[in-house]
Amino acid sequence: MVRALVVADEVVEQLYDVSVQRYRPDLVLAAGDLPWAYLEFLSSALDVPVVFVPGNHDDAIPAVRRGLGGGLFDAGLPVDAPRPHGCLNADERVVTVAGLRIAGLGGCVRYNDGPHQYTQKQHHRRARRLVRRVERAGAPVDVLLTHAPPLGLGDEPDPCHVGIEALHGTLERLEPTWHLHGHIHPYGHPRPDRTVGRTTIRNVVPWRMLDIVPRDAHTEMLHALRRVG
Repeated sequence: MVRALVVADEVVEQLYDVSVQRYRPDLVLAAGDLPWAYLEFLSSALDVPVVFVPGNHDDAIPAVRRGLGGGLFDAGLPVDAPRPHGCLNADERVVTVAGLRIAGLGGCVRYNDGPHQYTQKQHHRRARRLVRRVERAGAPVDVLLTHAPPLGLGDEPDPCHVGIEALHGTLERLEPTWHLHGHIHPYGHPRPDRTVGRTTIRNVVPWRMLDIVPRDAHTEMLHALRRVG
């Protein structure tokens, strides 16, 4: 069982304090639109890794170029990927942290010229790249971490908050246990979970605590129960 503190979109005062240590998470998942200083504080105070995807109100991440060997370069010089200290950017990537496999897709549907906004067509391309990376890795995904929700599943009709069409196909292909997203502020009215196949979709604004059973561990448990039976 992996205990995750999941945050998105709003800085929570009770978490922005050393008393956050009482929650004892194994990792932090951040679904975007949060100050880097907040994420760095959580990583430092809790002494756990933070996995994040960017939201549309996050600053643009400086452009770097990936070389043939996979390293990152800026002006011809090797550089680290730009990110908050102690945090891992999972945008368009699949990462394994604290025993969880996490696939990430940041940003929202384009509505102006701000950062981390993409047309629905661009989101389809980004989602296809993510799915290919997951399938090449050959292991099941526990969490799909995105900033925006799927189209028609917990989104809003206005241009700023419409969901991502491509996430429907992504959920169908990856079948994660959880799809965690932000972007849609509940404003005091909790948003219900949605279910697609084996996946629970949850709006995590402004924060949630989750206990997640990694799929590999869950499979082993089922095999053990069958052997006993």
